[in-house]
Amino acid sequence: MRKHNFGAGPGILPESALQKSAAAALELNNIGMSILEISHRSKDFDAVMVQTKSLVKELLGVPDNYSILFLQGGASTQFAMVAMNLLHKKAAYVDSGVWANKAIKEAKLFGEVNVLASSKDKNYTYVPKGYSIPTDCDYLHITSNNTIYGTQMKSFPESPIPVVCDMSSDIFSRPVDVSKFDLIYAGAQKNMGPAGVTLVIIKNDILKEVNRVVPTMLRYQTHIEGDSLYNTPPVFSIYVCMATLEWLKSIGGVAAIEKINQQKADLFYGEVDNNPMFMGTCEKEDRSHMNACFLLKNPDLDDEFMKMAKDAGIIGIKGHRSVGGFRASMYNALPLESVQVMVQVMKEFAMKTA
Repeated sequence: MRKHNFGAGPGILPESALQKSAAAALELNNIGMSILEISHRSKDFDAVMVQTKSLVKELLGVPDNYSILFLQGGASTQFAMVAMNLLHKKAAYVDSGVWANKAIKEAKLFGEVNVLASSKDKNYTYVPKGYSIPTDCDYLHITSNNTIYGTQMKSFPESPIPVVCDMSSDIFSRPVDVSKFDLIYAGAQKNMGPAGVTLVIIKNDILKEVNRVVPTMLRYQTHIEGDSLYNTPPVFSIYVCMATLEWLKSIGGVAAIEKINQQKADLFYGEVDNNPMFMGTCEKEDRSHMNACFLLKNPDLDDEFMKMAKDAGIIGIKGHRSVGGFRASMYNALPLESVQVMVQVMKEFAMKTA
């Protein structure tokens, strides 16, 4: 029996994608070889890459003047790559969580960083808003969803300068206007696939020569020209991404999953707000639909609730050490039924301990 997996990442994957990927690990398309064994320059893998890029383009509505890349190293590598390739003199950043802060630290290695706004003063429990964006910066960097603290940008700023966005933990969870961004990056292991591959969507005309030496592997232009095949890509991870995006398309795409994610969030946060034993940690208007952080009003009962959840087949809800309490990550592949089970456990816990 499958667990109710609320883990923050690597996250739950659709069962159909797991089954298809498991079959391909034994033999791909009746070719007598595993997906794990084929050449990344073979026609069989080329078909996988073409299909995966096509799905990204279709599901997100990526304009023709953007390149879609699949890179190694995780989103954390992008913290440095963005600055190495785009920061000429000064960049603007919004500090909305741990990962945004890490991106800021990396950017400072390559130039001046102007932190426009921060929610660190309240332990990142809200999304900074109302800041002015200076026109003398090379780009604005924002983080759409904050996995650790459970906040999410519900709208994006109108910017006079190029916009770079880390969408690692909520990409494909809702429609976005890609044309409003100049570079989007996302580690796959939340809503798209397994760890080991990072999606980068980059506007082709944003790249200009910078006055520093950038290693070949860390140049976006290298991977654009090489069509993500400059070196051996993470073949199997890309295959799982393809299978996951096929599942997403089959259920109606990003617009359809947004409605399901809204249902899950409404159900869960409704229980948090109405159950006398629990409370949320973030400003309500900024609550994430992907990562819901919550606390027991009496933390002495944490272990008892955790055991009750475990007995119900729920895993992955222990909160990050920076927040404490609990965190329910409700990524695309987590079914509504799992949230219903979680809510029922919360209700039963309140009755038991009242």
